[in-house]
Amino acid sequence: MRSDVVKKGIPAAPNRSLLYALGYTKEELERPLIGVVCSYNEIVPGHMNLDKIAEAVKAGIRAAGGTPVEFPAIAVCDGIAMGHVGMKYSLVTRDLIADSTEAMAMAHQFDGLVMIPNCDKNVPGLLMAAARVNVPTIFVSGGPMLAGTLKDGRRTCLSHMFEAVGSYYAGKLDEEGVEEYENSACPTCGSCSGMYTANSMNCLTEAIGMGLGGNGTIPAVHSARLRLAKHAGMKIMELVEKDLRPRDIMTEAAFHNAETIDMALGCSTNTMLHLPAIAHECGIELSFDMANEISDRTPNLCHLAPAGDTYMEDLDRAGGVYAVMAELAKAGLIDTSLPTCTGKTVAENLAGVVNRDPDIIRPIDNPYSKTGGIAVLKGNLAPDGCVVKQSAVAPEMMRHTGPARVFNSEEEAIEAIYAGKIVAGDVVVIRYEGPRGGPGMREMLNPTSAIAGMGLDKDVALITDGRFSGATRGASIGHVSPEAAAGGNIGLVEEGDIIVIDIPAHTIQWQVSDQVLEARRAKWTCPEPKLKTGYLARYAKMVSSADKGAILT
Repeated sequence: MRSDVVKKGIPAAPNRSLLYALGYTKEELERPLIGVVCSYNEIVPGHMNLDKIAEAVKAGIRAAGGTPVEFPAIAVCDGIAMGHVGMKYSLVTRDLIADSTEAMAMAHQFDGLVMIPNCDKNVPGLLMAAARVNVPTIFVSGGPMLAGTLKDGRRTCLSHMFEAVGSYYAGKLDEEGVEEYENSACPTCGSCSGMYTANSMNCLTEAIGMGLGGNGTIPAVHSARLRLAKHAGMKIMELVEKDLRPRDIMTEAAFHNAETIDMALGCSTNTMLHLPAIAHECGIELSFDMANEISDRTPNLCHLAPAGDTYMEDLDRAGGVYAVMAELAKAGLIDTSLPTCTGKTVAENLAGVVNRDPDIIRPIDNPYSKTGGIAVLKGNLAPDGCVVKQSAVAPEMMRHTGPARVFNSEEEAIEAIYAGKIVAGDVVVIRYEGPRGGPGMREMLNPTSAIAGMGLDKDVALITDGRFSGATRGASIGHVSPEAAAGGNIGLVEEGDIIVIDIPAHTIQWQVSDQVLEARRAKWTCPEPKLKTGYLARYAKMVSSADKGAILT
């Protein structure tokens, strides 16, 4: 066993003495040591139940003949971090999580790993670590929260909560109405109830073969989640015995499967950051351009919040990720020969799976749209590309032309929006919020929600070198590359410039001549870094462009 280096023979006697200090017995040390990476904390709603998940995992490991050893991973709640300096610290935790988990797993030489994440950067960070360490690994998340219910019986969620703030500033909702959303939007523990980033990544963990069926959709408060955790604990022992490792599962074909399922589910645009970063750790480079190629041939089958009014609990009831995969398999859109953490192929996992609710998961021959949920746009404003969740864009905004309203930070933009200075037809441009310029590439949920809450989501577009929450809807175009702080053209846009967005054509054009562009570039100087000390300053010096997954180089 890999762990023999710390527990067998005379040279390992000092190591054993420290393991005995922890209370482990000789009998326990004769079994495989399984690291249980648990992201439990008391500040993230999606993580407050992970101690229960960890106990269930450890019970499964012991039942199957292993010795579980728990250690922690950090996680940030994007919702709590939203709208202030804290959001600068969200994306950057992905790499902290990957680095610290790699260090723990390598320092202690575990024979296998069970990863217990739940929220936005926690899932991809642990997938990156799994690829680096490359010992048998399985994922089991904490599960999504249930949707909330308002007094009038309407279901609600976190995206509605953010939009309620915009409605308040527009005079459409009073303080009592805002308070009702506060008390209703997030009724249980779990990752927020729509197809936001956390649930997108948990579903894609299942799709790529690193989580058991139901990992992405079984609600956090259901006992089935604990049973899933016990089965994950049992399954890791089988993976250790077979020596089935993450890089055996996370192949290039598996990433293409994940991108296809992403398009069918209508996942968050943040997957366009995380999938390339995870693939990079596997030695695979995912092209940004591949997204459109996959989207063009993949129908969008689900409209969960914020794109529609259904939630993760509905997707689970309809058959979950496997039911979506089964629909795609009918059309030959995914590779079903690939191995997974179940010990079976994709095809074997899908045997007997049925779509139990065609209103939640549209059949392959009756999709919401013939193309997938995400599109990459290119043009002189974003030569290396930018991303939009087209499944959450109103039909009338799929093509839009309007004047630029330019802001050099999220705070400037939100102040103008709340003051009523943004009007129908405008194109809000928020720059110097990219991976380097932010630093940290903040999510722009506050401005997009304000626009939607004011009823302008069918009239106003927003473009940024930052990124968006999975809860964002409307013509919200992020990840503009190159970013402004790297000399990208978005840094040269001036107030009133005309911008032409054509999502079906995958283009974003800025109507200025080459001569004007060059004249502006000659005058442009890079602003001073916003932060010059600490982790974010180091991150800004090392981070790559958003179109490369904002990986550290």
